[in-house]
Amino acid sequence: MTTIALLGAGGKMGCRITDNLLKTGYTVRHAEVSDKGRAALAQRGVTAVSPEEAVEGSEVVILALPDNRIGQVTSGLNAHFREGTMLIALDIAAPLAGHLPQRDDLTYFVTHPCHPSVFGGETEEAAQLDFFGGIHARQNIVCSLVQGPEEAYALGEAIAREMYAPVVTSHRCSADQMAILEPVLSETVLGTCLTIVGEAMDEAVKRGVPEAAARDFLLGHLKVELGIVFRLFEGATFSDGALKAIAEAKKSLFRPDWKSVFEPEAIQESIRKITTPPVQGLSTR
Repeated sequence: MTTIALLGAGGKMGCRITDNLLKTGYTVRHAEVSDKGRAALAQRGVTAVSPEEAVEGSEVVILALPDNRIGQVTSGLNAHFREGTMLIALDIAAPLAGHLPQRDDLTYFVTHPCHPSVFGGETEEAAQLDFFGGIHARQNIVCSLVQGPEEAYALGEAIAREMYAPVVTSHRCSADQMAILEPVLSETVLGTCLTIVGEAMDEAVKRGVPEAAARDFLLGHLKVELGIVFRLFEGATFSDGALKAIAEAKKSLFRPDWKSVFEPEAIQESIRKITTPPVQGLSTR
């Protein structure tokens, strides 16, 4: 069975992965340097080891680390990666930024959860409240073989399915497509727009609308309008009045050139900022 080194095993994402991999037949070495992270692992009956101990001889290394620490950590461990080692990153930023070791004998695989869909059909309360997935709720994932032999993809995907279980569908994407998905779609566009929606609700409450009424009204309309935008039901369309309001509001809420965030130069700049190492401090993902 494959031996896996999990770096940052006691961090937020690391603990989620630890919990899932403990249910599998993989041999996992849990690396953690912080006292808080080691304590979190101890609560799970797991003894943390140093990154060097974890990586030595492992066939797969999962990088459950902040994007801006991956370059520094993998550079320090480079001598411990044996030929053919697969490094699994949890998003594409560090690999595209060139922060992984410049070695042709290593395999680089990236996987990221789609997170449970708002239309996932979960009926159990525990699954409904599993917002991030990887515990009770079903989710889909995206994967990319950035570097390495084609036959390595199957191993990376198999591990990814265990990391994020329960998984329904695994989508294969290129490295550039992964960058469009995140940061552009999920953070630059969706995160920004939803932040504005939250601020709009706060403004409605400030102007006298009961908070519970504003939240219920927004969440209900969110489901309907998501269904319309993504054509999830027959006859999905906005009313004429809504279309007019949307057309006018776009002039105030968005710059005409907002889609420039999809241009390669903009994506590279976003990735550069995401992966810039911190001045000081050390944390796990």
